[in-house]
Amino acid sequence: MVSKQEIKQLVIARLKTLPEDTGMSIGSQGDFNKREMIAHVERGDDVGQKIVEVEMSFLRGLKEGILYEA
Repeated sequence: MVSKQEIKQLVIARLKTLPEDTGMSIGSQGDFNKREMIAHVERGDDVGQKIVEVEMSFLRGLKEGILYEA
């Protein structure tokens, strides 16, 4: 089983590959740039946990081929 720390590291590694001008809006929490997203994931706060959830959902979709269906 993969640990929470390993998942965090995976998400941070993925975020680091994104262009510098990448951003994400998380409901009423606000808009976050790449550096802010990485910082929130590192801290493991509510915003960071939501980012991990979104990124893992995306990666699972890639794995299952959901994102490639027409």
